[in-house]
Amino acid sequence: MSPPDDLVRAVEATLFAAEEPMTAEAISTHLGDADVKAALAELCAHYEGRGVRLVERGRRWQFQTAPDLAHLLRRERMDVRRLSRAATEVLAIVAYHEPVSRAEIEAIRGVQTAKGTLDVLLEAGWVRVAGRREVPGRPVIYATTPDFLSHFGLASRRDLPGIDELRAAGLLDPVDDDLVAEELERGTDREPATGESADSD
Repeated sequence: MSPPDDLVRAVEATLFAAEEPMTAEAISTHLGDADVKAALAELCAHYEGRGVRLVERGRRWQFQTAPDLAHLLRRERMDVRRLSRAATEVLAIVAYHEPVSRAEIEAIRGVQTAKGTLDVLLEAGWVRVAGRREVPGRPVIYATTPDFLSHFGLASRRDLPGIDELRAAGLLDPVDDDLVAEELERGTDREPATGESADSD
């Protein structure tokens, strides 16, 4: 195998030194507007099957421990933050229906959503404010973040589990199975609604 060229090595070094995942555009800018697509593809192939892999999560690139070796790097003492059932439900609704407002979340759940529930997801970095709906009252709308995709090992929202996978995992209550399935199917096919404005931040 021929040695990697200077650009491949530069991309590799940039990602290793980065404090957080980087988009291809950010890597390119960091390296003087170089075309890094081929270099990223070469690095992906190079690290395939090794102890670490180069992966793309939400359009951001990062090195990640191979899934079958993750258990070797777990600390003896871990601070596990478990989501409440309400937070888990809200996160799922945002993921499958984004962008979605609090009122829409409550309509799907059938109950009011405490402000603290969304705060937990915002603080975790899995949900973000995506703008406001251009309707009376201009309600805030929410969407998932690249950190959400990275944490759950998803390249994009298209990799979210389907209805059959959720049923197999026992995550759908048989009583509400048909209703939830219908809502999820509507959510995965949902296009961004018209009349929405994104935050300038």
